[in-house]
Amino acid sequence: MTDPPVSHLTLQKPTPPPPAQTTPLPPLRHSTPRHTSSMTLLLPLPLPLLLLLLLPLPLAAAAASLPDDFAHLLDAKAALSDPASALAAWNPGLSPSLSPCRWPHLICSETSSPDPAVSNVLLSNLSLAGEFPAPLCELQLLVRLDLSYNSLSGPLPECLAALPSLRHLDLSGNGFSGEVPMSYGAGFPYLLTLSLAGNELSGEFPVFLANVSTLEELLLAYNPFVPSPVPEAVTGIQGLRILWLAGCGLVGKIPLSIGNLKSLINLDLSTNNLTGEIPRSIGRLESVSQIELYSNQLSGRLPEGMGALKKLRFFDASMNQLSGEMPTDLFLAPKLQSVHLYQNELTGRVPATLGDAAALNDLRLFTNRLVGELPPEFGKNSPLEFLDLSDNRISGTIPATLCRAGKLEQLLVLNNELVGPIPAELGQCRTLTRVRLPNNRLSGAVPPDMWGLPHLYLLELAGNALSGTMGPAIAMARNLSQLLISDNRFAGALPPELGRLPNLFELSAANNMFSGPLPASVAVVSTLGRLDLRNNSLSGELPRCVRRWQKMTQLDLSDNRLTGNIPAELGQLPVLNSLDLSNNELTGDVPVQLENLKLSLLNLSNNRLAGALPPLFAGDMYKDSFLGNPGLCRSGSCLSGRRANAGRRGLVGSITTSILTVAGVILLLGVAWFFHKYRRHRTRDTEAAGDKSTWVVTSFHKAEFDEKDILSCLNDEDNVVGTGAAGKVYKAVLGHGGDGNAVVAVKELWTSGDAAKKAAVEAGGGKDTFEAEVATLGRIRHKNIVKLWCCLRRGDQRLLVYEYMPNGSLGDLLHGGKGGLLDWPARHRIMVDAAEGLSYLHHDCAPPIVHRDVKSNNILLDAELHAKVADFGVARAVSNTPATYSAIAGSCGYIAPEYSYTLRITEKSDVYSFGVVMLELLTGKRPAGPELGEKDLVRWACGGIERDGVDSVLDPRLSGAPKDETRRALNVALLCASSLPINRPSMRSVVKLLLEVRAPESKEKAMEEKPLLV
Repeated sequence: MTDPPVSHLTLQKPTPPPPAQTTPLPPLRHSTPRHTSSMTLLLPLPLPLLLLLLLPLPLAAAAASLPDDFAHLLDAKAALSDPASALAAWNPGLSPSLSPCRWPHLICSETSSPDPAVSNVLLSNLSLAGEFPAPLCELQLLVRLDLSYNSLSGPLPECLAALPSLRHLDLSGNGFSGEVPMSYGAGFPYLLTLSLAGNELSGEFPVFLANVSTLEELLLAYNPFVPSPVPEAVTGIQGLRILWLAGCGLVGKIPLSIGNLKSLINLDLSTNNLTGEIPRSIGRLESVSQIELYSNQLSGRLPEGMGALKKLRFFDASMNQLSGEMPTDLFLAPKLQSVHLYQNELTGRVPATLGDAAALNDLRLFTNRLVGELPPEFGKNSPLEFLDLSDNRISGTIPATLCRAGKLEQLLVLNNELVGPIPAELGQCRTLTRVRLPNNRLSGAVPPDMWGLPHLYLLELAGNALSGTMGPAIAMARNLSQLLISDNRFAGALPPELGRLPNLFELSAANNMFSGPLPASVAVVSTLGRLDLRNNSLSGELPRCVRRWQKMTQLDLSDNRLTGNIPAELGQLPVLNSLDLSNNELTGDVPVQLENLKLSLLNLSNNRLAGALPPLFAGDMYKDSFLGNPGLCRSGSCLSGRRANAGRRGLVGSITTSILTVAGVILLLGVAWFFHKYRRHRTRDTEAAGDKSTWVVTSFHKAEFDEKDILSCLNDEDNVVGTGAAGKVYKAVLGHGGDGNAVVAVKELWTSGDAAKKAAVEAGGGKDTFEAEVATLGRIRHKNIVKLWCCLRRGDQRLLVYEYMPNGSLGDLLHGGKGGLLDWPARHRIMVDAAEGLSYLHHDCAPPIVHRDVKSNNILLDAELHAKVADFGVARAVSNTPATYSAIAGSCGYIAPEYSYTLRITEKSDVYSFGVVMLELLTGKRPAGPELGEKDLVRWACGGIERDGVDSVLDPRLSGAPKDETRRALNVALLCASSLPINRPSMRSVVKLLLEVRAPESKEKAMEEKPLLV
């Protein structure tokens, strides 16, 4: 269907803002108290005077000779934390001959005085931190002050209201807290712009700001005010041009007096809890260009009269409870470009006036109850770019004029009742990038040119009655990633040109009438991840060389007429987890190489396979995977007597081969045992000669093993259970036994010459992973933090010894062949365990610890599937002064948006990463990869929910889970993964929310459940 609402012009909620943009974004919060030097306690001197005394004499003299405004600026600089050195040039000693008016981020004005005066201070997006610098209030001729998008905290300054010349004040995108000072309603005699959006302001909504009668722009969006009605007093500010009150906790009805704002250009009351109808008086906003009312609880019919708004360009009232028919005059507003009314309860027909909308380029009406046909000339007079009418009951044919202007990019009309053919004109629409028309009643052939549209990346036509063939023109679709045409009546051979699509990830053409062989060229498409051609009439053999399918996860060729052997190369596909070749005419044996696969589904039933099953497949787990193959033998017993008389020579030959194989295996094992004993003997001799004493051992818990037990496991590569950027991890089985000490995990870090370690040091801000993990894990104790037994050091060699977690990492288990064994209670328990571990780090450690690399592979599972947070190689304690690093720590798909460009440590970055982990558990998807297209998991999930509903993104393996519980968990995950740090809850709150996800009876039942696997 569609993505979330987007900004339409600079007047609207901007995302993301350039530094000089007036309209604010909610903040990237890094609230940090100002550091106070201990020297100020010893010398009771004013800080500016103290700084002057510490300067070299020429520099102090230069500062002392500055005009007053610039001395105040130096005082303000001294009061701020400036990690990026953005204000380094504010230094009179650097260029004494240079006028201070040439300092960056300043503009001076001419005055009658010989000394210049500062009129503009523009400090937006400079990573400044601390409280508001009070010396700025001394700039008496200041006209514009912009401190937006920094990390300032503390209360709002009252002194600003006394500045006589101030016209524009922008403090948005910071972490200011507390209430808006009452003085803001009594001061500001000439203020035109007041932007406090995206902070942490609380208390009562500041209705008194309506007293600032000169205001033209009032922006208070995204602050957690106490729920309050829309202040009617604000509608009395006659000159108001921008009113941005989104996300302010507003309740009640929109006041009728809103129509009094004749100068209003941008009205944004979105993301509140407003109720009632949209007042008809909104049609009197004669200057309005943009109206944003989405994500409220508005009800009733849309008001008539909006067609008279001559300047209206953008109207968004989506995600409400609006009902009834759309007013016929809505689309008569002459400049109307975008209408978003999706996810409401609108009924009736789409107005015929839609065909006359001269400027309309974006129409989103999905998930309503609309019926009837579309205007036949819809698009003839409109420069349409985006059309989404999905999930309605629209009937009739697709208008042939939709792309008349040659700009249509996305056409989404899935789940309706459209009939007839796809217009030939759409095959000529070369601007199309996404076409979704599934689950309608379309018929006839697809326009030949439509197969080869050059910019199309998604063509979804499944669930119709389309016929004809797939033409060779598809070779021109160089950008095509997903071709979804299942459940139609397509026939003929699949064109060999499919092998020329460089970006094809999914080909789903099941339940059609395709015939002929599977083109060998398909085997060379290295991007292919899903191939579903079940229930066709394909014949011939499977392609032999499939090694390029390195991204293939699902292969379904069942219910065809395929012959020949199963290619052994299928066993070399690293991520294949679903293989279905059932109901064909395949012959030969089951390749032993298939044992290499981590399969959640294997079905080779109803073929003509013969011979002995590979040992892995002979167990009960795969008993239903080979039905209907009477020639197969399991555990020495054939499934039928058909092969009992196959010939004694063959039997004798197989016995001889078996004997020789067993003899060879015994010989190889003997040689391996000899070398193992020899190496162990030499190791012991070396240690006896005094080498052992060079190891430095630091213990953090009482252990019943020593370094000799640990070092012995490093001589056998068979003990390696994992390899990462920091080093190898070994499983060490110790002979002493004892309480939990029988098995440990040993991480051998790369030596100092390794490039991997160098990268780890850069990401860690100068510390290597060994120092970081020892410093962190050595001093913390929690049941959901992996236990560090001890560390060993000898020169460049460094070992970390942890408790052993039998079920490995969550990522390997969830995305491997055993992911289906994690039921909903287990996944919920893992979420709670990991959240409690992170909550301990953030709230119970002093100073707090930020993990910086939260991901599913760093969450380990014990024998009972309880989760523990691990791998603290890049973890850091949060000090009073925020740290900035030269490289990003973290993993692709998990990194919070603000961290990727600020490189600043914050607990909210961990919260975002944990939200991604929760989405992994709920969707079964990896955080990034070809199956998500160009999106990461967060954007994929949000888009999927908006298009197809919540159930469409949930892991099918959770189909038996209570829907209310999984939906509540999904809400928590999306809250954690909010793009704005201010909207993310603390980890302590996350734990509470997760504990409330499951019903009490579910929790009691979960306590009695046994572990699923070990």
